Amino acid sequence: MSTARYHHGDLRRTLVDAAVAAARERGLDGLALRELARTVGVSHNAAYRHFAGREQLVEAVAEVGLGGLVERCERELARVEDTDPQLRARRRLGALGRGYVAFAIAEPGLFKVVFTAYPEAPEAAKPEQEGHPDPFGMLNAALDDLVDVGFLAPAARPGAEVMCWSVVHGFAVLGTEGPLRGLDPADRDALMEHIVAGIDRTYGATTGHLTPLPEHA
Repeated sequence: MSTARYHHGDLRRTLVDAAVAAARERGLDGLALRELARTVGVSHNAAYRHFAGREQLVEAVAEVGLGGLVERCERELARVEDTDPQLRARRRLGALGRGYVAFAIAEPGLFKVVFTAYPEAPEAAKPEQEGHPDPFGMLNAALDDLVDVGFLAPAARPGAEVMCWSVVHGFAVLGTEGPLRGLDPADRDALMEHIVAGIDRTYGATTGHLTPLPEHA
């Protein structure tokens, strides 16, 4: 990794940028504050003025990763053009899953850092309640929309976010660290569509909506 240049007053940003690059290459193993200080050409004491320790650095990198994850999910959501409220709500849930997995595959190092820095379960708040979007809030909002349009039964809503998250996150981990990591992209996409369809069938069954979700374009 080449030494970075920075302007006076930008050292924190420079360290974060270097840490993000290191995380992309080596995951959490690349996040050593002393090593990063050498990378950008400053003393470790200078680096410690901006980060009290490695934990704070990991949190800063995780924020960058979280932003990238949200951006990818929002990009998938923007592709949903259906005007029928129920079909649109169903499509949006699938879009979130695709965005989540796509980010994990594209950025496995950052993806792992995100879920190491936040070991506690997030609160089930909608994005607008937090003031900024986050994947868990986006998922909860999508599931609430399914209830509002009559596709997911209210009685089946509690815990649905954990089930969805577990399935999609598990698939993402299998594709980045597990036995599916060498899968051909087309085969991985096909499996993702099976997962989306399976979740859709499960929730539709709670209200008797058994019509398959039309194929994703």
